[in-house]
Amino acid sequence: MTVTSIAGREIHVNAEGFLTAYDEWDDELATGLAAQIGIELTDAHRRILAALREDYRQHGETATLRRVTGLTGVPTKELFALFPKKPAKKMAYVAGLPKPRGCV
Repeated sequence: MTVTSIAGREIHVNAEGFLTAYDEWDDELATGLAAQIGIELTDAHRRILAALREDYRQHGETATLRRVTGLTGVPTKELFALFPKKPAKKMAYVAGLPKPRGCV
């Protein structure tokens, strides 16, 4: 486990930079994580992140893109607009969750 500094504090991450400690995440950290990948968070982003984190808490694994669409009602096309190119991976990263299964 690696320790890095984001948004002015130290956090635990894996080799790919995904948080490894669920409880280290908060909205301020999400803003810093998003900024690192060129995303400025809006209320739409935050609603998706909240749904992802709640789903993870209940199921113990990060939701896939298809499950996020079902959970949130947000169409896949809109998820790509909010989290360009690799939305599932980027959503998980900003939400402080492990990379979803099947993501490369």
